[in-house]
Amino acid sequence: MSASGGTRAIVAALGANLAIAASKFVAFAFSGSSSMLAEGVHSLADSGNQFLLLIGGKKAQREATPQHPFGYGRERYIYAFLVSIVLFSVGGMFAIYEGYEKILHPHEIEHWYWPMGVLVFAIIAEGFSFRTAIKESNELRGKLSWSQFIRRAKAPELPVVLLEDFGALIGLVLALGGVGLALLTGDGVWDGIGTVCIGVLLVLIALVLAAETKSLLLGEAAGIDEVKKIEAAIVDGDTVTGVIHMRTLHLGPEELLIAAKIAVRHDDTAAEIATAINAAEDRIRAAVPIARVIYLEPDIYSEAEAAKGPDPKATPGGPTPHPVGH
Repeated sequence: MSASGGTRAIVAALGANLAIAASKFVAFAFSGSSSMLAEGVHSLADSGNQFLLLIGGKKAQREATPQHPFGYGRERYIYAFLVSIVLFSVGGMFAIYEGYEKILHPHEIEHWYWPMGVLVFAIIAEGFSFRTAIKESNELRGKLSWSQFIRRAKAPELPVVLLEDFGALIGLVLALGGVGLALLTGDGVWDGIGTVCIGVLLVLIALVLAAETKSLLLGEAAGIDEVKKIEAAIVDGDTVTGVIHMRTLHLGPEELLIAAKIAVRHDDTAAEIATAINAAEDRIRAAVPIARVIYLEPDIYSEAEAAKGPDPKATPGGPTPHPVGH
């Protein structure tokens, strides 16, 4: 993913959420609507989340150190995981609590034009932010569906902003429904019900974000297309005759580690093998530019060993997902 694209989406969302949060708190002060309070806290939490994403992106740019030889690319995953926690606790659980209190102790909404006007403004502002996130995502999504893009994206920023903005728009519709029904019926319970629905929505989105970010924190392999490109780039058909087995790992959204055992002929000299490995590394980086750390181990290919299949104890993850032999 392009870091600049993610930053543009974050900045657009941050500006929209700060303006919306201020307007919602003003509407709550004049109307006493719990939906407005929940939505105000939601927008404030979203603003904090965008700050977290910006901080994570900045920290991830630090140079590698002896203590962290592979750099700090995963900082972006850590801060994205913090976003899911903030969204769950500050946004979702607060809204559920506030809605529950409003259902138990309902009161009539005052100055109805404040919440209604703010909700219309918020829908327009969130729509602008959502449109920016969609535009930036479309440049990377390709033929993937939106659910596939969110599941497979290695950079967390755009999926986070997309889900936040989508949840915000649905939440605004729920708030509009809750406030509207409370005004039509004169029963403030509907405002509380709308607030609880907003909280449940935020909790569900937070759980999705947490699950996806957890997978990135644990370490995900390169995508299938990238793996195929790497395998094709390694083999030159001369000195390197095949890939015995290979592991890939994202050190960050734009940093890939590759470790592979490659097949060479038994009569190749050490100089020939070293030259072939250097050439293979150049081809890999040309085919997959995010390949930053590459370890290639030469070995003699054995049909007898290959027939036995992969050794489950060879690596912590068990059998290689891309068995090629040995």
